[in-house]
Amino acid sequence: MRFTPFPLMPTLSEPAFDASATGGVDPLGNLPDWDLTDLYAAPDAPEVARDLDWCDTACAEFAATYEGKLADLDAEGLLGCVHAYEKIDLIAGRLMSYAGLRYYQNTTDGERAQFMGNCQERITNATAALVFFSLEINRLEDGHLDALFAANAALARYQPIFERLRTMKPYQLSDELEKFLHDQSTVGAAAWNRLFDETVAGLEFTVDGETQGLEATTTLLMDKDRAKREAAAREIARVLGDNVKLFARVHNTLAKEKEIEDRWRKMPTPQTGRHLSNHVEAEVVEALRNAVVEAYPRLSHRYYELKRKWLGLDTMEVWDRNAPLPMEDDRTVAWADARATVMDAYASFDPRMAEIAKPFFDDGWIDAGVKPGKAPGAFAHPTVTDVHPYVMLNYLGKPRDVMTLAHELGHGVHQVLAAEQGELLSSTPLTLAETASVFGEMLTFRKMLSEAKDDAARKVMLAGKVEDMINTVVRQIAFYDFECKLHAARAEGELSVEDINALWMSVQAESLGPAFTFMEGYETFWAYIPHFVHSPFYVYAYAFGDGLVNALYAVYEEGDAAFQEKYFDMLRAGGSKHHKELLAPFGLDASDPAFWHKGLSMIEGFIDQLEAMED
Repeated sequence: MRFTPFPLMPTLSEPAFDASATGGVDPLGNLPDWDLTDLYAAPDAPEVARDLDWCDTACAEFAATYEGKLADLDAEGLLGCVHAYEKIDLIAGRLMSYAGLRYYQNTTDGERAQFMGNCQERITNATAALVFFSLEINRLEDGHLDALFAANAALARYQPIFERLRTMKPYQLSDELEKFLHDQSTVGAAAWNRLFDETVAGLEFTVDGETQGLEATTTLLMDKDRAKREAAAREIARVLGDNVKLFARVHNTLAKEKEIEDRWRKMPTPQTGRHLSNHVEAEVVEALRNAVVEAYPRLSHRYYELKRKWLGLDTMEVWDRNAPLPMEDDRTVAWADARATVMDAYASFDPRMAEIAKPFFDDGWIDAGVKPGKAPGAFAHPTVTDVHPYVMLNYLGKPRDVMTLAHELGHGVHQVLAAEQGELLSSTPLTLAETASVFGEMLTFRKMLSEAKDDAARKVMLAGKVEDMINTVVRQIAFYDFECKLHAARAEGELSVEDINALWMSVQAESLGPAFTFMEGYETFWAYIPHFVHSPFYVYAYAFGDGLVNALYAVYEEGDAAFQEKYFDMLRAGGSKHHKELLAPFGLDASDPAFWHKGLSMIEGFIDQLEAMED
């Protein structure tokens, strides 16, 4: 089911601009806030209590009607069972989406945290009655299910759901143990996730006499002033160092909890569960990982050597990795200009894409401002299929923030189109969920590049895109390797802070290359990355999506006249098709190692262009 709170970035931010310093005028313009009333009018609205009560009753009735009886249902009876399950998923998903989005607007608000916790507990208790469903489905014979699908086309439409459930068949525990795991989830990983979020939310960093949160402080790592970047990096290291024992405890506990459950389920590797949920084969992920690691010298090592020269440094430090280039201007992109840029890029590809994106801006579907207590980073959350997605940004007016808008809006467009599949079939696996977002980014980048006023501007844009792609591909695969090492080491025993630090540093020099040296304290920077806590092994999906989109975009540039229709069909499919089936119309196959080399060659091509500009 989709109603569990979604894993997001950790919390907190501070206001980015002092309006009084600009005569009371915010240079960004009016930034939009969410209007969550399409979900519920307020936390105390009668509809919230009504739906919570409905979930209690519906779950109990579902169990009374179907538990122990799934094997006896005919095709029409099983279809009715699926529809009832889907309705529960929809209502529970609406409740948890509302509670989660309110919480991430201000994670330091006690009432919002309590409301989300209470909703999560209530939904977890109600849905304990549904645990039998997947267990009984997995006890059915393949031939029996195949006969039911053959007998009823409406039921056959849900076959992908059954196939996904049945991937867990070899790893399924007893009914009693599965129910226990469900019941204790709110005091297991979910509780440690909240501890992590709330700890990060409370961290304070002081740079040049100004105290602020993590989001604003990490933004200083992109400041033009190298001294300010260094001060920010050293302050992050200091604060993380002061709290690193707690973060090590969180990682030790979650990794051990995962190892215990994986062992009971007889999962062959710590990554298996993620691969199953992503509907991707382990060998495909391994081919991606190996292709990227093999390409480190041709990608990150080569680019950062160029950047080292541009910055006039003998060696780069970690605070130089995302530094602006010397020829880069300090322009602030107003919100209205960012909107126009992205919408024009979307419309140039296909007017339908811009039409789908329009209500995000007009109807309160975007929360863009940097505000105290708000989660940092950015995300698009699909909520439920009878409402609409919501996009969260922390918009600071940087050119890269325009790309982030294009990225998250791409997710939103994808989620709107996939909603046509209905609640159970709309959810896209992580490996494909990044497709529309990265494609939206590429469309926006290509449009901005074509409009660059001169070669200097073009060089800055190319370099920025290469950095973003390296962060998406190289850095995320390095993160994935760190997680693999972390979970393997934790299986052998408790890890000290020094142990985890060493694992982190073991992937940094390899991925970033010889242009870098590493300050004392950087070894703790693993501590604030939320994906390691919320969604183990999530990170390779970013590299998967980027490589996939690069290959897709190459097909688009080759001039396939039917590309737009194929593309929209792919997005509409949601989670109803496997990646092989979705990519086949484009002549692509992610299981072919050459596929990843094709995607990586686009990054290499951009670096080739940058090197040519040096001549």
